[in-house]
This record gives sequence, C-alpha cells and structure tokens, in this order.
Amino acid sequence: MSNTSAAPEKSMLVVCLCAAWCGVCGEYRERFEQVRAHFPQVQFLWIDVEDDADLLHPLDVENFPTLLLALGNEPRFLGTLTPQAQTLERLIRSQLEDAAAKPLTDRTTVDLVARIRAEKLG
Repeated sequence: MSNTSAAPEKSMLVVCLCAAWCGVCGEYRERFEQVRAHFPQVQFLWIDVEDDADLLHPLDVENFPTLLLALGNEPRFLGTLTPQAQTLERLIRSQLEDAAAKPLTDRTTVDLVARIRAEKLG
C-alpha cells in the first residue's frame, strides 16, 4: 500500500464501524471493498465494534453501517450511511474535493481518529 503522493497528515481515512452479527454489515462489506478499489489514495479500515470496543469507547455505535471519514487527523463525517456503494463514493469524493470543509470538532470524535490512526495504522 504505497501512498507517497499524499502527506500522511492529510491522507483520507474511511472507517466502517460494523458488527460481525449484523446482516446489513455482511452485505455492505463487499460494497465497501468495491469502493476501496476506486480510491487507492485513501486508507480504508473495517472495524468490528464488539472486537474493538475498547478502542471505540466512549463511542456507542447503534446503527449500521456507521462511517467515520477523516482528512489527516481531522474528522469530517461520523454517522450512518445507506448501504450503497454509490453513497459512500459520493461522500468520499465530496470530502476529497472540498479540503477546506470544516472538520468536526467534538473532542470524542477527534480523539477517536487519533486512536484509530495510532493503533490500527501506526
């Protein structure tokens, strides 16, 4: 996975927060992987909310799929998404094209991005 064109501090991160028992998540995983193929410059992670509960704490994910997008260390989106590949593609494109968009400032979300980058990509 070489991403030498983008500085790590400004790389796009797309994280799907799902659960192994969730049927919608199981179906969505294939679509998530299809979208990954269209964005080689973006880092994609699939995190099981039960397996990584300590990492996600205090975030409580209740609806699936929940997506977290960050540009560098700045969270840009955290929420549920309809489980279609086109919806995820549009969200990623909009964030890549609008680098000046205001980041989310909620401390819990900012800290979550930092923990995921350190523990999963570090």
